[in-house]
Amino acid sequence: MALNTLITERFRSSFEQRCFKLIVKAYHSTLKDKVVRLNWNENDISEELHQHIDVNPQRLKWKISTNVESRIPKNISKVKGFADKYARVDFRFSTFTSASEYRYFLEAKNLKASSSQLKRRYIKTGVDSFVSGKYHNGSLLGYLLEGTPEEVVNGINSLLIKDDRK
Repeated sequence: MALNTLITERFRSSFEQRCFKLIVKAYHSTLKDKVVRLNWNENDISEELHQHIDVNPQRLKWKISTNVESRIPKNISKVKGFADKYARVDFRFSTFTSASEYRYFLEAKNLKASSSQLKRRYIKTGVDSFVSGKYHNGSLLGYLLEGTPEEVVNGINSLLIKDDRK
């Protein structure tokens, strides 16, 4: 039994690393093509990255499918408007083995060093969504549109400290 658990964990870890490789390669492709604009909305950037992921031959070799704005169904009452209550995450990656499907999610947020509003949104609709379990099994991306990573990280940490959050 322990061997199966170890194999499953290694498979999942390898799958997640491949998801990161796909998103990083897509990012580098958009830089090379100079296609992303700093005034774009986060969904515009996610869509462009997704297009680069979708045409990456490595994705097919690894048998990974992906889509943007994926809904994560929860057990909710099915009355008018129920679908609007599902959590939506920016990227969903999935792959199959003979008996299982593995999924990995990426949520993306625009960030600027000079914008406390964007950093607060990153915390409220990004970090908090993973901490609360609204999003699971995934990571949070930050589209850095202005400033340095250090400035943005320090700004986010300052807001968390200001809010007395650990």
